[in-house]
Amino acid sequence: MRFIANNIFRMPVFAVLLGGLSLPLFAQSPPSSPATAVLVNLIVKPDADMAQLSKVMPEEVRATVRLYLDGKIQQWYSRGDGKGVVFVMNCATVEEARSLMDGLPLSKGNFANLDFMVLRPLMPLRVLLGEGLALGQPQGEKKQ
Repeated sequence: MRFIANNIFRMPVFAVLLGGLSLPLFAQSPPSSPATAVLVNLIVKPDADMAQLSKVMPEEVRATVRLYLDGKIQQWYSRGDGKGVVFVMNCATVEEARSLMDGLPLSKGNFANLDFMVLRPLMPLRVLLGEGLALGQPQGEKKQ
């Protein structure tokens, strides 16, 4: 009973987010939501020469800080497994994010693998606004 009392207000949102996919779809799908960012997963290659990598890292850090100060990197995190970093880029397309990442020393020196993913608004929230839910094909997701 205590669980229900503590979580009664969370249940409708949870139901909309998880169960919203079973609601009727629009007869005509609205336009796809715009990309709000691009997630970039940078993983240092396991066979990278550590001596060469150490020489490149100071310039990599400076170049990354420049992108942050220029407003191109919104957030950045080190991976929990220690294999690289994750960036949330202020880019509308994978191509834009790729062109920025390709300019970094780790990418230029072929020390890292990059994965890109477009981030969009959470569309099931439209149900809360009474707009229904339309499912569309994700666009712009590519791997390098």
